[in-house]
Amino acid sequence: MKTVLITGASSGYGLETARYFHNRGWRVIATMRRPRPGLLPADDRAIILPLDVTNPESIAACLVAAGPLDVLVNNAGIGMVGAFEASPMDHVRRLFETNTLGTMAMVQAALPGMRERGGTIVNVTSSVTLAPSPFAAAYTATKMAIEGFSGSLAEELRGFDIKIKLVEPGYAPTTRFAANTALPIADLIPAAYAEVAGPIFAAFAEPALTTRESDIAETIWRAANDTSDQLRYPAGPDAVALWEAAR
Repeated sequence: MKTVLITGASSGYGLETARYFHNRGWRVIATMRRPRPGLLPADDRAIILPLDVTNPESIAACLVAAGPLDVLVNNAGIGMVGAFEASPMDHVRRLFETNTLGTMAMVQAALPGMRERGGTIVNVTSSVTLAPSPFAAAYTATKMAIEGFSGSLAEELRGFDIKIKLVEPGYAPTTRFAANTALPIADLIPAAYAEVAGPIFAAFAEPALTTRESDIAETIWRAANDTSDQLRYPAGPDAVALWEAAR
């Protein structure tokens, strides 16, 4: 039986992905900062563990409890939307600590075990890496860093039986992305930016295409089971449209 560990599995993409893998017979380690029972079926293939990807001791304890992994899905992340000029640098640093350094720390901790037995690492980024996204500059930077990191790492690990994959989700309005930030959007749009921001946020409120959590889970599943050297997997109709427009 194969084992997958998914970070940020308390809701949204992570929880849907945990359920998707579990429904297909995998042993699922669903991790989150504050574990909540009842999210997954009560059986020995569904395990919920505490994990703070910004805390080295938490990472080490989680990986010991999880045991050998076949797939690591780095999904944990936080968001921020607003004018960069108004974005507090302490929160920008928090974004990088979770979205970028947290992912890198999980990869580094998992690699020794994966070198022994092989495996796949799936890093979840965003469709903001596929086209410029106004008022998401800091968030985009955290995800672009992981894109570069993953491409280089894939080459670095080519001599081992380890695959690196990037899943790039589109905009999923049913997730908690907007709520998963301590800073309200309105507080990050100074008056000087209102004229520029208005049409952008109006369009954002009525997108032509959107992504569902199931789109992400299906794409992560496909990436995790793809033995080819394909690196990038846009996920969701809007992300696929951006991907194709950029080709």
